[in-house]
Amino acid sequence: MKKDIDDYLNEGIYGIKETKATERKEYLGTLRERTILALTEGEVVQQKGLKQLEEAMKSYPDACLRFSGEVTMRFFKPYKTLASSYRIPYTSVTNQGADVDIALVLHVDYAIDKPDIFLPEGKEKEKEKATEITEKSEHSFTSVLKNIFKR
Repeated sequence: MKKDIDDYLNEGIYGIKETKATERKEYLGTLRERTILALTEGEVVQQKGLKQLEEAMKSYPDACLRFSGEVTMRFFKPYKTLASSYRIPYTSVTNQGADVDIALVLHVDYAIDKPDIFLPEGKEKEKEKATEITEKSEHSFTSVLKNIFKR
């Protein structure tokens, strides 16, 4: 498809059209399909995921690392040291106006569509919470039934 003058003017005024802009904001400027590992702000502050990050860096020596500019840089020191030891380039990304919980993304420049990009611990906690909520609701439901049939 050939660009016309309107396309060039619109690019000059509004910038180049970007695919999946909201997804790019969430994953610090890259796409979900290119992400190898993503850590939340809480995980970075608690220094979690270093072992998984190192394994991913060994598996993908052509990867790049992105840090959220919204998190204090001192929390990224061990991650930067690890990246340097594997010669993985890293950069800080500031997402103005994006409300995301992801603080670190290891990614490549091509699609890999890795199914699990988050730490398994976080998923287990989510499952525990869901189970806990289910158990509470079942418990309250049974107690309601017992109270009804007591009469």
